[in-house]
Amino acid sequence: MLDIKVIRDNPEFVKQASVNKNDKADVDAILELDSQRRSLIAEADELKAERNAVSAEIPKRKKAGEPVEEVFARMRAVGQRIDALDETLRKTEAELEDLQLSTPNIPHESVQVGGEEKNKIVRQWGEAPKLDFEPRPHWEIGPALGALDFEAGAKVSGSGFYFLKGDGAKLQRALISYMLDTHVADGFVEITAPYLVNSASMTGTGQLPKMQDDMYQVERDGLWLIPTGEVPVTNMHRDEILPAESLPISYVAYTPCFRREAGAAGKDTRGMIRVHQFDKVEMVKFVRPEESYDELEKLVVQAEKILQGLEIPYRVTQLATGELSFASAKTYDLDLWAAGCKSWLEISSISNFEAFQSRRMNTRFRTADKKLAFPHTLNGSGLALARLIPAILENFQTAAGKVRIPDALIPYMGGKKIIE
Repeated sequence: MLDIKVIRDNPEFVKQASVNKNDKADVDAILELDSQRRSLIAEADELKAERNAVSAEIPKRKKAGEPVEEVFARMRAVGQRIDALDETLRKTEAELEDLQLSTPNIPHESVQVGGEEKNKIVRQWGEAPKLDFEPRPHWEIGPALGALDFEAGAKVSGSGFYFLKGDGAKLQRALISYMLDTHVADGFVEITAPYLVNSASMTGTGQLPKMQDDMYQVERDGLWLIPTGEVPVTNMHRDEILPAESLPISYVAYTPCFRREAGAAGKDTRGMIRVHQFDKVEMVKFVRPEESYDELEKLVVQAEKILQGLEIPYRVTQLATGELSFASAKTYDLDLWAAGCKSWLEISSISNFEAFQSRRMNTRFRTADKKLAFPHTLNGSGLALARLIPAILENFQTAAGKVRIPDALIPYMGGKKIIE
């Protein structure tokens, strides 16, 4: 959520920032409600001060034998007016909060304005594998190896679901352990988080109210299936004041993720590429504001470390304003190369949200001069399994229809080197 002072002092800037994100913040309505709110508070405070002053005078009037009936009648009218103002204020503040919660974050000044055409490839690592045969996509080689079953997934749950079987399931378990071990060795604290969260948590990280239709809701219990581990892990510190010496905080968690919008874009609908349920290892950071952009670069390198360890070619892209998520101020995407799909697949989005999430969550810390401030939050996939497994099946396949296990995973696969 944006600071109301920022909207109040820079309305045209906020409007343009929203347009740059292909959004449309109702800044004029926010300013109007903010003005009404301040007027209501001022009038109510003035009447409450008057009521307090008169209340203090009543005993003196009684003692002096002066009539107080008229004063009581006037104070009853004042009290009724205060009650009406307070009720109007509650409604005004609720409307104002709804609009503020629907206003996107402001892109960082270093982000290019524009759509996909303005995305900037920052660097690339590795080369696409040179295969002397026509590589098969994972939706062919996976089932052929008994590692993937899309038909059973569709039968049990519907389109956008799949089963991993045998070595496919073992490969996923190996990847999760490898990624968690790598991140923990680099100072991240491992978290096991709930997979169901309340609406306050979804609001805190920015999924509600804007993206409600993309999420799975358990209405009877007022809970939501998490779309990413970011939601429960970041909300661990909702309504808390963090010790200044605790920053930066680095967490890593493995969770399944659930999203309605699978296949909504009308592309990448085959295989595991765009599904309703997938597994992911997520990295989350709470940092001091002045350090957040250095921490963003470190988080990108941390995700890259996984791909380099697995010998998978990838590229790093800085997203333009029109490609940023609702809550992000700056984002890097990591895309890996999948030989069978013959395309780059997004494997991680790594973002700095600045104080946007911490303000929504009321998460604060004390600065060196003992003042309360909002930390900056960051997160990124480290990494997502539904694209990582296809890349391994496709990039490491052999002409004989087998799949070689990347060296880094062999210990996690119990010494197994080949899926066949």
